[in-house]
Amino acid sequence: MTIVERLVPDELWELFQRVVPAAPTRPQGGGRRRHGDREVLAAIVFVATSGCTWAQLPPCFGPSGPTAHRRFTEWTAARVWAKLYRLVLDELGARGELDWSRCAVDSVNMRATKRGS
Repeated sequence: MTIVERLVPDELWELFQRVVPAAPTRPQGGGRRRHGDREVLAAIVFVATSGCTWAQLPPCFGPSGPTAHRRFTEWTAARVWAKLYRLVLDELGARGELDWSRCAVDSVNMRATKRGS
């Protein structure tokens, strides 16, 4: 099992593919081959869980730190993380693997509206 497969198991990868936007096409063609989404996702997971910086990303992932960061930024703008979070919760809920009894709401915050004088 590779480090990519350990950080992004098949089940997570299947869910991720449902929310990640399609890769943009280059109208002029050519250029460098785009790194695979799974490798980039593994690099992002590694940075998030290890505490290293993008520049410290080991080369074993394939994409460079700047490439992983650029894709992270693109996916953040596309709300991929929120969609994936919701999809994981839905999947766990469907399996009966969420224990909602441990969730409690103890207060609600509301912003006061300003009234004109």
